[in-house]
Amino acid sequence: MANTFYNEVLTDHNIHPTHKYKMQDATYSLEGVNPSCGDDIVLYLKVNDQGVIDEASFDGDGCAISQASADMMCDLISGRSKDEALHLSEIFLRMIKGKITDEEKDELEEAGILEDISHMPARVKCAVLGWHTMDEIFKDADNGKVDQYSGKFD
Repeated sequence: MANTFYNEVLTDHNIHPTHKYKMQDATYSLEGVNPSCGDDIVLYLKVNDQGVIDEASFDGDGCAISQASADMMCDLISGRSKDEALHLSEIFLRMIKGKITDEEKDELEEAGILEDISHMPARVKCAVLGWHTMDEIFKDADNGKVDQYSGKFD
C-alpha cells in the first residue's frame, strides 16, 4: 500500500509538476547538475524584502525522482522564510541519509515520501539536486553573490 502511494505521488509530481516553469522575475536562479546521471535543473526563487520565498519554480530535464523532488520542494518552501526553507533542506538531507525523527519527517509533508531513497544510493543525488541548489543560492546570497542564470533553458 505505501509503495503504491509513493509511486502515485512520485508519478503525479513528475508528469504534472505544479512548479515547473521558467520564472521571469526571479530574485535568484541557479543551475544544478547531477553529472552522474545527467539531471539538469534551474531553480528560480522570488524572495521578498522580508526574506520570505513568495514563489519557487524549476525548469530543466531529469529523471522522475529529480523532477518530483524539485516540485515537492518548491511547493514546500513557497511562503516560507529563507531560514525555514534551509531548516527543511537540512531535515530532507538527513532524511535521505536515514537520520530523522518521525516529527521531522512530518515537517517535510509530502516530500517525506522520498525517505526510501536512502536505500537506493544511485538515486540519492537525483533526490537532493533541487535541495542542494537552493542551499547554494542562499549560501551565495549570504556571501553577497546574487545568482542569476541565463543559459540553455531560456
